[in-house]
Amino acid sequence: MLPTMTSKRVGFVGLGLMGAPMASNLAAAGWNVTAWNRSETVFEGLSGVRRAAAVAELRDEDTIIFMLPDLPFIEEAAADLLESWRNKAPRPGTAVVIMSSVSPTAVQLFGETVHQASGGNAAVVDAPVSGGTAGAQRGSLAIMVGATEGQFEALQPLLETMGTTVRRMGPLGSGSLAKACNQLIVGTTTAALAEAAELAERAGMDVEALFEVLSGGLAGSRVLENVGPRLAAKDYAPTGPAKFMHKDLGFVLTSAQAVGSAVPMASAAIDLYAELKRQGLGDHDLAVVRQTIANLSLSPAATSNSN
Repeated sequence: MLPTMTSKRVGFVGLGLMGAPMASNLAAAGWNVTAWNRSETVFEGLSGVRRAAAVAELRDEDTIIFMLPDLPFIEEAAADLLESWRNKAPRPGTAVVIMSSVSPTAVQLFGETVHQASGGNAAVVDAPVSGGTAGAQRGSLAIMVGATEGQFEALQPLLETMGTTVRRMGPLGSGSLAKACNQLIVGTTTAALAEAAELAERAGMDVEALFEVLSGGLAGSRVLENVGPRLAAKDYAPTGPAKFMHKDLGFVLTSAQAVGSAVPMASAAIDLYAELKRQGLGDHDLAVVRQTIANLSLSPAATSNSN
C-alpha cells in the first residue's frame, strides 16, 4: 500500500500535447512538480514546473508519472532511474504511474521489473486517460486505473487534479485494458462517422447538416460531438497523432486473443488504420481517417487539404 501523499511531490516524464497541460494543472493545484522532457523548449511556457536534467533526478519523488507514446519509450526513459534504484532503493511506497496507452500485459511485466529494481519499494500503477487535449487542458480527463485498492486511495487526490472521472478498474493492467476498450469504441465510431461523411458529401448532402440531425438521435455521441466538426471541415490538424489508434487497436486484438473473445469490429478497424499509416497520414488528427476513406474510394469527387 502507498502512504497518504502529504508532501505532494510529483515527478513527470513526457510533456507533449497531453502531458504538458496535465503537469500544468498539477502545479496550479499546488503540487510540487519536477519534470523531464526530451525537448527543453516546452518549459518556457509551463509555469510552476521545475525542469529535471535527467529522469534519474526524479528518483526521490513520491510519485513519478510517465506520459510517453508507448511502453518501449517509457522503458528507455526509465532505464537510468531503475539503475539508480538498484544502487540505492527509493523510499517505500514510491509510485510509478503509467498514464500512457500501453499493452495491458506489457505493463504488468514492467511492474515486475520496477518491483525488482527498487527492492520492492516502488510499485507500478497504470492509469491511462481519455478526453484528448481539451480534457487535459480542462482537467476533465477520464482516468482508468489498474491498482490495488490501497494504491488507488493513495493516488486518488493526485489523479482527481487531472480528471473528473477517476475509477479503479482492477489490478495492474486493468486500466490499460479499459483504455483499449475505450479506443475500440473511439476508433470504430470515428471511422463510421468518416464513412458517413464521405458518403453523404459524394451524394451531394451537407455533412454539417447530417451530423446536426444525427446528434439529436440515437447516433449522437461524445465522439460525434468532438470529432464530427473536424470530419465535416476536413480539419486534420493534430490534437493527437492518428497512428496511435493503430497501436491501441493492436492491444485490443492481443487482449481479446488472450481471453478468447471475438472482436470483429477491432479486426476491421485495425486494417483501416494500417491503411491510414500506409498512406502517410499517421501524424495528422484521428479525423484524417476520412481522407483515408476518400483515397480508397472509386471516385475522386472528395478532396481535402490535410494540413
